[in-house]
Amino acid sequence: MARGSRRQGTPRRRNRDRHGRGLRGPLYPATLPAARSRAERFDALVLEALEPIEARWRTELTQLDVAVDDVPDIQSGDDGDVVEDGNVPLARLVPAGADRRARIVLYRRPLEARAKDGADLSDLIHDVLVEQIANYLGLDPDVIDGE
Repeated sequence: MARGSRRQGTPRRRNRDRHGRGLRGPLYPATLPAARSRAERFDALVLEALEPIEARWRTELTQLDVAVDDVPDIQSGDDGDVVEDGNVPLARLVPAGADRRARIVLYRRPLEARAKDGADLSDLIHDVLVEQIANYLGLDPDVIDGE
């Protein structure tokens, strides 16, 4: 019988668990920070950067949503204020419409590409959020970030 052929009626063998050691489990327990994905770690950084701003400007930001997207949609037109690095958008402020609330969208992959390390990424997220919230409120970024 040829090497690649199968006999009729024989079930196909699964390639998993070939040596009888069981299926592979997670590398790290779910309770450890290393088990989180890059997207989950980025979301946590956004929430951490937004928390002090939201505590100070809570009443002004009740009609604002903050979202994270992996990459910017190149086809979409300019429907709001955009923070760019070169020609790549880092974040976008989408104004409120008849059927939606105002929304700040942070783009994860461009922000991660510009950061040297975790601390730099955290600072970059904070700076972009401050600038977008300042655009939303019509204020200077220094007023938003003021101590």
